[in-house]
Amino acid sequence: MDLFDKIASNRGPLGSHSHYAHGYFTFPKLEGEIKPRMIFRGKEVLTWSLNNYLGLANHPEVRKADVDGAAQYGMALPMGARIMSGNSNLHEQLESELADFVKKPECMLLNFGYQGVVSIIDAIVNRHDVIVYDAESHACIIDGVRLHAGKRFVYPHNDMEKLETQLQRATRMTNETGGGILVITEGVFGMSGNMGKLKDIVALKEKYQFRLFVDDAHGFGTMGATGAGTGEEQGAQDGIDLYFSTFAKSMASIGAFVAGPENVIEYLRYNMRSQIFAKSLPMPLVVGALKRLELLRTQPELKENLWTVVRALQSGLREKGFNIGTTESPVTPVFLNGEIPDATQITFDLRENHGIFCSIVVYPVVPKGVIMLRLIPTASHTLEDVRETITAFEAIAAKLDKGLYSKNQVSV
Repeated sequence: MDLFDKIASNRGPLGSHSHYAHGYFTFPKLEGEIKPRMIFRGKEVLTWSLNNYLGLANHPEVRKADVDGAAQYGMALPMGARIMSGNSNLHEQLESELADFVKKPECMLLNFGYQGVVSIIDAIVNRHDVIVYDAESHACIIDGVRLHAGKRFVYPHNDMEKLETQLQRATRMTNETGGGILVITEGVFGMSGNMGKLKDIVALKEKYQFRLFVDDAHGFGTMGATGAGTGEEQGAQDGIDLYFSTFAKSMASIGAFVAGPENVIEYLRYNMRSQIFAKSLPMPLVVGALKRLELLRTQPELKENLWTVVRALQSGLREKGFNIGTTESPVTPVFLNGEIPDATQITFDLRENHGIFCSIVVYPVVPKGVIMLRLIPTASHTLEDVRETITAFEAIAAKLDKGLYSKNQVSV
C-alpha cells in the first residue's frame, strides 16, 4: 500500500470536515489591526478569540520596539543555534529579567511554547521515571507525556485525592526503578478557565518526593498581584520546580521560557534537542519581549483594565443565567445544551447576524450534548463590548431553547 493512499479514506477527525469547515469554522481569517473589532469575510466583528490579554499587541511602545528591533537587527540575527553561534547579551538580559520577575534563580528562552513543553518533558525524564499529570492538560503536555518511555499516570482534573493515589503508585514504582517522579499541571486551564490546585499539590511534597512542572501560559501576566502568574496568585510559587510560560498570550509575541533551579536550567541548555538544533530566537523578538516585560512590570493598569472587563463579562453572564462553569481567570467559557448542528448554526448566527466572533467548542473536547462558547476578554475590550455580547448571547440562547437552530429556522 502506498503511504499516501490511506489519506484519501482517512482525513483525520478534524480533516474529515474540511470540505465545509475550511475558511469559516477552521482556518478563519481575521484581518486588520489586532483589536477587539476586526474584519471577518468583509464584515466587522467583535472578536473574543485572541489571547492578547493585556492589549500589548498594538501598544504604541511595543509597536515601536518591534519596528526598531527589526530595523536595527533584521530577522536573521543571531544566525545559528544559541549553543553554537546564536547567543547574545540581549538574550541573556531577557532571561535574567524573566527569572527575577517570576522569582526563580535561572531562566532559559525557548523558541515556541508547544515545542518547549514537549522538549522539557523529553529532556527531564527517562524510562526509569514516572510522570503524573492532570487529565485536562494542554495538548503540548499530552504529546510530551506520550513520548515518555517510562510509566505515566493520569489523575482526574484537579482531583487531589486521585492525585495522591497516583503518587502512591508512582512512589512504589520508582522505589523499584530508582527513578524520580514529575507531576505536571497547568496554572490556568485554557478551556475551563479554572486554576490548577498548585498550593494543594505543593503541600503533597510533605508526604511524597516529586518535582512539579507548571505550564502557566494563561496565568503569566494575568494572575497574581504583580502578574507573575498562578503560583503567585496562590502563594505557591516557591513550590513550583519548573515554571513555564509562552510569549503568545499576555506578551502578544512568539517565544517562551522556562525558569527553575540554576543546575536544572543549565542541564536543559545542553540537553533540550529542540533548542540545541534550532536557530536562536531572532533579535527583534527578544527586543520586543524586553519591552513587553517592562510594560508588564511598570504598568499594572494593563492587568487592572483586563480584570475590569473580566468581572463585567463574567458577572453579567451569570446574572443572565448563563453557565460559565468554574472559571477563576479571564478565560470565560459559556456552556449551552445542544448538538453539533446547533453549534454550526449558532456560529453562523453570532458572526453574521450579531457580529460576534468567538471560539465554539463541541464534542469530543466537551461532552456530547454540550456546546461551549469560549470568550477571551482583553484589556482592550470595553464595557460596551461586554453589553453588546451579552445581548447577543441572550438572543441565541432564546433561539436555542425554542429549537430554531435544529429546525434551521434562523436566517443568516
